[in-house]
Amino acid sequence: MNKLKPLVMLLAACVFASACSPQVQADPVEPTHTSPAPTAPEFKGIGHWLNGPPQTLQQLRGKVVLVEFWTYSCINCIHVMPYVKQWHATYKDQGLAVIGVHTPEYGYEKQLDNLQAAVKRFGITYPVAQDNGYETWNAYGNQYWPALYLIDQDGRVVYQHFGEGGYAQTEAKIRQLLAQGSKPAAIPPHSP
Repeated sequence: MNKLKPLVMLLAACVFASACSPQVQADPVEPTHTSPAPTAPEFKGIGHWLNGPPQTLQQLRGKVVLVEFWTYSCINCIHVMPYVKQWHATYKDQGLAVIGVHTPEYGYEKQLDNLQAAVKRFGITYPVAQDNGYETWNAYGNQYWPALYLIDQDGRVVYQHFGEGGYAQTEAKIRQLLAQGSKPAAIPPHSP
């Protein structure tokens, strides 16, 4: 029995570490002709919005939206944050909307004052939704901190990345989606 306890504790530590792991990553969602990308779930159960009024994906239709699931005590989220802030600064005027969805891992992270202080401390200027009840988290079927979901101009989830890394790939996808949305409309043929 004494040998079983350390094994159980090691297994529990591994499971806990994988919840906020820099190595966890998913393949991008690639739509096909027979199976389009899934429609992004709307923000649900948001207790408070920081850095602006409440946001909806319906209001953001026509923009590329980066939804970032994070929590302020997760070191991996802190490592990803400079990239997300830079993408927001670089691409917001080109049609990118960044929405941080703060879903707490620990009880103290649920306190609005603590979240407000963290947003200020980290210099986050994009809208942040407080998802204490995990309703938006669950709507996305999310399981990790940090998690990034890119939504195209039609409201479909076309890319996702979990954990740290993949920054060049994520930025390339942002640029690709923005370029697709900025193509000039086809000019109809001139009729006599």
